[in-house]
Amino acid sequence: MAGLLLALVLFPLRFVASQVYIKTIPIVLGIACILYLVADVSDDATVASFPTLSRDVLRLLPILVVTCVSAMVLIAVESGQRSVLFFDVAGVAGTLLLAQIVFTSQSSFSRTRVLFQIVLLAAALRLTALYVTPGLVGIDIWTHVTQLAGGIASAGSLEAIADNKHYTSPLYHLLVVTTSVLADVPLRSALYLSLGLAMPVGILAVFATANLLVEPRWAALAAALFSIGDYVIEWGIHLIPTSMGLLLFLGMLYWLLRVMRTDYQSREFLLLVSFSAAVILTHQVSSFIMLVVLVAGLLAYFTLNLSIFDRSLIDPDVFRVRNPLNIAGLLAFDGGFIIFLWSFTPYNGNSFLVTVLSYFQETLASSAGVLNLATPSSEGSSATAASQGPTLVETIATYVDTTGFLLLLFGTCVGSLYVLNRRRAHQSVFTLVAAAAIMLVFVLGLPMFGIRNFIPQRWFAFLYAPLAVLTVIGLRYLATELDRRVIATVILLFVLVFPSVMVMSSNGTIDNPVFENQEAELAYSESEIDAAYTFGRMTGSPDGDNLRPDQVVFTDHPYQTLFKRTGSYPADTARINDSDPVMHDVTVYRQEQSEAATYFINSIGIGETRNIPEERICRPDQAVIYNNADVKICSASPADT
Repeated sequence: MAGLLLALVLFPLRFVASQVYIKTIPIVLGIACILYLVADVSDDATVASFPTLSRDVLRLLPILVVTCVSAMVLIAVESGQRSVLFFDVAGVAGTLLLAQIVFTSQSSFSRTRVLFQIVLLAAALRLTALYVTPGLVGIDIWTHVTQLAGGIASAGSLEAIADNKHYTSPLYHLLVVTTSVLADVPLRSALYLSLGLAMPVGILAVFATANLLVEPRWAALAAALFSIGDYVIEWGIHLIPTSMGLLLFLGMLYWLLRVMRTDYQSREFLLLVSFSAAVILTHQVSSFIMLVVLVAGLLAYFTLNLSIFDRSLIDPDVFRVRNPLNIAGLLAFDGGFIIFLWSFTPYNGNSFLVTVLSYFQETLASSAGVLNLATPSSEGSSATAASQGPTLVETIATYVDTTGFLLLLFGTCVGSLYVLNRRRAHQSVFTLVAAAAIMLVFVLGLPMFGIRNFIPQRWFAFLYAPLAVLTVIGLRYLATELDRRVIATVILLFVLVFPSVMVMSSNGTIDNPVFENQEAELAYSESEIDAAYTFGRMTGSPDGDNLRPDQVVFTDHPYQTLFKRTGSYPADTARINDSDPVMHDVTVYRQEQSEAATYFINSIGIGETRNIPEERICRPDQAVIYNNADVKICSASPADT
């Protein structure tokens, strides 16, 4: 009832702000609470059994899933990209896989067969992007591979990155370099052979975690939902330390819940400590997220010690551990280790700890405020466009990006209401609920007040793990308590909608967005990559400190990042207005600027997507100093470059 009241309180916010989550979350929360209340008061004797598919259909579904996966690979290889047809087939494969899991009886469920299909589909979604993309997918990855890992490989020592914040969290770069040496392959191939192959397999950790709480069939559903999550797919193709941090986080979460639910030995606890330490040595944001989960575990432990959760010794609905986990000790160790490392990690001329605290203090003093929903500059739009409102395509793209998350949030609300019942209290599920709640504050709550210092976009993939587990707990409860027609409708919504919207979301399609005029493509053609490296060789790749402002290259975002992060040449995002040519001296035009979404800085200093004709980037008064099939570099004075 409290959740329903909260939904009613939040509902009027839609009239104050137009942000999509403000409009949708109260509705999702309200529906989840209503269904839970209906299930809670239902008469078990009147609830029919959950519908299942026939044996012949269940035998056919795995064949269809494998056929769809094979078609996905063929489509990607033949077209040279993960096209719209690829994503359509992927959505069908996901639907067939989910249907196979949920519409089968517990007795006929085959965990091996289903888990194989989950990993196979996850691998096809990710590895095809890595195979067909000429270079690397993403922005940060170019720095991590070409400069940091490349520097370590050349110098044979971590001293090559001594002035970088990853000096104290080098496991990702050491993994890439070590694989390159042992396999005798380039760094790009080494990354794909190590972390690239590990990401689809790591999804099994979600199954193992959920299987501590629910039956294998529902645990497989949690793994399937997680595997096709848009942000999870993103970090499976944009392979940076966040990706490795996510993989280690899943291992940490499994061992954390395992030691909570079993009479654990020192080996289990040592593995938990090892995974947590590995996260700290891999990525700073991942480390902070891990601390949030450990804090949630400590809160769960103290909460369950309250008298309202006293349980009957003969109550069979809870597994009682003999030795409670010493969360406080682990939290103290990890917190101390993090503070120790961050206190001398170099970052922007100071230690990482001092720098991030100063940034946070500056945010609180300057830009924090209620409903300060301004988006980052790369997502901004002009005042004219804002006054006209979003187009139909923009609206569709927004809801494709958010529907999958909202479905997970719905399932999480039901699952949380179920496990928060005092009759079902347990530290492990309380930890998941508390972790999800705290992480949602960082992901959705703080940005509503203009606080984005914690990089909420990086949190979603980590958040999906507890959300997926709580979702299957909620769906499992509804399946046993609701009328079969109602629960079949809910399950069908997940089966039919969730896979397609997730695989088409902009976050999971950064290599080739489905809505190409709404999101920039974070992958480049061979011609575009060759242009950046060739220009670096032409100019000797000068350092930015040795150039005048008029010698810097200006082009679109994200293409300008390729010049900078490969060390080819200092570059920045070009400034434009509504009609005039750009006024920079050295400019770069590529066909993508006229055909798809690329970002430029507008007249008021905000980034917005524009389609720009060639003559506005490379002006007639400029000389063309480089030209290939896709890219043209122009300069007002070639001698100065």
